[in-house]
Amino acid sequence: MSETLRGVLFDLDGTLLDTAPDMYRALERLMLEQELEPLPFPAVRDHVSHGSQALVQLGFPDADPVMRETLKRRYLEIYADNLCLETALFPGLAEVLAEMEARGLRLGVVTNKPAWLTQPLMDALQLTSRFATIISGDTLPQRKPAPEPMWLAAAQAGIPPDRIVYLGDAERDIAAGRAAGMRTLVADWGYIHTNEDPDTWRADARLQVPADFWSWLESLANADQCLAS
Repeated sequence: MSETLRGVLFDLDGTLLDTAPDMYRALERLMLEQELEPLPFPAVRDHVSHGSQALVQLGFPDADPVMRETLKRRYLEIYADNLCLETALFPGLAEVLAEMEARGLRLGVVTNKPAWLTQPLMDALQLTSRFATIISGDTLPQRKPAPEPMWLAAAQAGIPPDRIVYLGDAERDIAAGRAAGMRTLVADWGYIHTNEDPDTWRADARLQVPADFWSWLESLANADQCLAS
């Protein structure tokens, strides 16, 4: 393992957890309540990382700001009542997390999801005790892409930012990690829209599947050895 890397932070929606099925079902129910034909799942999935506001705007593009706020509140009510029906770790992540723990890496989450949704979700999946830090979107006044949540996570984990790598599936994730002085990785399995180009986000690397983390870590260790020699 690279001697310089001591911690791994994850974005939540679209990186650590596949929350799209439950977030989609909440939008589907809301649209049915409003007597609208629900959007198909593939049209919604890649917008999930952008949160409830983006999903409501997607489902109700003609709603005025006041109506959209009402719809957002109702969406969150529906979602909170059905928070963890189908949500799960992405395939392959259970094994990667276990190996990270076995290697002594400290784990954390930095998400823009509010704590009143983040914490029950982590608890329901029995993940909370495995993470040294969980920073939600309302933990601080600032949210990603600001670096402050990243710095707080580093402080709570007891690790300098330059010894941490952050995994995310949105441009703001990479921007936040870079601004905080962390290494950054794009989670290609996440909710990346076809009109987005992660190659322009200036991450250290892209991972097609979670297990690709180990080949990236090996390349980092090799680079460290070259610098030391």
